[in-house]
Amino acid sequence: MAEREFPGFTLRSGATREGSRYTALLSSHPADGSYPSYFAVYENRSFRDEASAAEAAEKALGLVLGVEDDGAPVFAEGETGFDDVEG
Repeated sequence: MAEREFPGFTLRSGATREGSRYTALLSSHPADGSYPSYFAVYENRSFRDEASAAEAAEKALGLVLGVEDDGAPVFAEGETGFDDVEG
């Protein structure tokens, strides 16, 4: 799990299991201590193992340009990240 600080939020990379596959995600933790929000990344892809999903999420975290007022990560327009790892 990697993390990056943005004004008002800390973003963390992670992976979660959904059935027999894994999903890459970013969690957005408000600086005020309120509940985090979770955002799936590479939504058109699932991963066979947790390590691959976590690696993809860490790459996505590195591509974040900023954070919206609600904590949603902002990526460059058209960024897909599908050149990352094989799932």
